[in-house]
Amino acid sequence: MAGTATFTVSSSLSLPSSSSSSAMSSLSLSLKPSHLSMRIFPKTPSRPIFPRIYALSSNDIKVGTNIEVDGAPWRVLEFLHVKPGKGAAFVRTKMRNYITGNTVEKTFRAGSAIEDADVFKETKQFTYKDGAQFVFMDLNTFEEFRLNESDVGDKTKWLKEGMDCNLLFWKGKVIDFELPITVKLTVVDADPGLKGDTAQGGTKPVTLDTGAVVNVPLFINIGEEILIDTRTGQYMSRA
Repeated sequence: MAGTATFTVSSSLSLPSSSSSSAMSSLSLSLKPSHLSMRIFPKTPSRPIFPRIYALSSNDIKVGTNIEVDGAPWRVLEFLHVKPGKGAAFVRTKMRNYITGNTVEKTFRAGSAIEDADVFKETKQFTYKDGAQFVFMDLNTFEEFRLNESDVGDKTKWLKEGMDCNLLFWKGKVIDFELPITVKLTVVDADPGLKGDTAQGGTKPVTLDTGAVVNVPLFINIGEEILIDTRTGQYMSRA
């Protein structure tokens, strides 16, 4: 409810002056008290701030889509749009939980609204391993981010110090990371190549500087750098 406040203003001013007859007089200015009224309104309550919700249709689902189900972030690994002869169309998916690593199959009704998980990625550099933790650093702010060995999983066989990776964040927490698609690693152990071996020949297992074992052409020797596709774990070529 609005209210009224009253203020009183009063002032008196006296100035000396002189005339040709040397008589002194004074000029007095007086302001009578006056009343000023001002309406005071109650404070308007601030508008509540709600978290932003990202929504999409199940028809938009594709491999790599991040969605939020039951309060957890999931990544779609496989999907199939099904239109049966009878009944409503639906989308069958295979999803992986970013937090637990569990993989499940889930079906969505075609055209139904689902919540998009606000997952974003930032590039950080893997700097070193501290016990059972892998430490990544923001090279601009020098802030460190840590992932447990269980979170890294078998990606560790391609991970090398000084490598730039994408960390995935959800609600301010690191939930996963992505390796570069192609990495350059060094062969540290291998059977010697045979004279006359060519790229069209057989393969042999070699050990890389990260500890990973891969099959490479027979002509690859110790000390050589090779390129590996981290998605398949297969040899691509010499670096």
